[in-house]
Amino acid sequence: MLVLAIGNICFAMLLAGYSRSSPPNPAMELWQWAKLVQGCAHFVGWLRPDWLAPYIGMVANTALLVGVVLEAAAYCTFFDFQRWQRVLFPSVALALLVFHGARAGGASAAALGVIMSLIIALLSVAMAAVLLWPRAGASILQRIIGANNFVLCLAMLLRAWSGMSSGDLPWLSVEAMQSFTYITAYMILIVNGFGFLLLCKERDDSKMALLATIDSLTGLVNRRAFFERIDSARMLASRQRHPVALMMLDLDHFKRINDRFGHAAGDEALRVFAGAALAALREPDIMGRLGGEEFAVALPGTDLTGALQAAERVRVAVGAAHLPQCEAGYAMSVSIGVVAIDPDEHINAAMARADHALYVAKSAGRNRVEVGQPLRQAARA
Repeated sequence: MLVLAIGNICFAMLLAGYSRSSPPNPAMELWQWAKLVQGCAHFVGWLRPDWLAPYIGMVANTALLVGVVLEAAAYCTFFDFQRWQRVLFPSVALALLVFHGARAGGASAAALGVIMSLIIALLSVAMAAVLLWPRAGASILQRIIGANNFVLCLAMLLRAWSGMSSGDLPWLSVEAMQSFTYITAYMILIVNGFGFLLLCKERDDSKMALLATIDSLTGLVNRRAFFERIDSARMLASRQRHPVALMMLDLDHFKRINDRFGHAAGDEALRVFAGAALAALREPDIMGRLGGEEFAVALPGTDLTGALQAAERVRVAVGAAHLPQCEAGYAMSVSIGVVAIDPDEHINAAMARADHALYVAKSAGRNRVEVGQPLRQAARA
């Protein structure tokens, strides 16, 4: 019990130190408090102070149950479960009422141990269900932690069974199951403690990677990520002998929107434009924001004819998009330059041809689609 107390308190300190150098994480804060409360519960149970002797069982078991509940709450928060408070908190309140009601009714220490073991077993299997619940992107680490919670549930059930049995089997005696439960809890403390810390680190790393590749305003990939993805798409298409097309898009009169309706309206126009364009494209198409009001789209498996049709769909969709912050009847428009990427062409050369076509579209009056010069003609020019 002392080892469990020290281990839980040390993990709480470890998480507190980690959280100071990482973004705010409500799940980690709950886990930190869970470990601290569990550690204090085990410490009080081990210390058994004389002044607390009449209430030691009530205090230690209540604190332990609160700690386990906080741990379950940390998992629910981490995985964004909805309305978990409506289920978890009333269930725990009922469990505490049953436990303390049995204690007030004169139940024996063995009976109270059985009740507490069953309560913790139920909470452990609930945490295992949260971690093992089928979801996209579930990591092996997450499943290991879930399996550990399931093992703890089995250990607590065996402990409850030993408290209700006659004790004829030595391996099922109360003393043996008590030792087995503490050893299991200590091993799970180590694995789940470091496991949850690594889960939080995985989440933080994923967020940082997302921030490095996604434009925060529109949700599209940023310039660097777009070039990486279009280059990969071009090489794959070259191996498979499939065509690839490229669009360069520029939102017409964007400065006029900012000057007339404000920068908030300009930001909204970019978001609405990105959403309208994406809705007109296929799922495999890659759209990125290169900067300001300039965007690009890579169309894998699409020849020039298909790219022109896609560009026209985008132009029409953008013109029909509604801008709530602008005056009624105000409509956006977009100019688009389209090229088919040659299999041996460098991506910068294709971008230059598409950008020249975009310039032609804007010079010819905007709100139109223009085809870029073929590669050989562009090279001669």
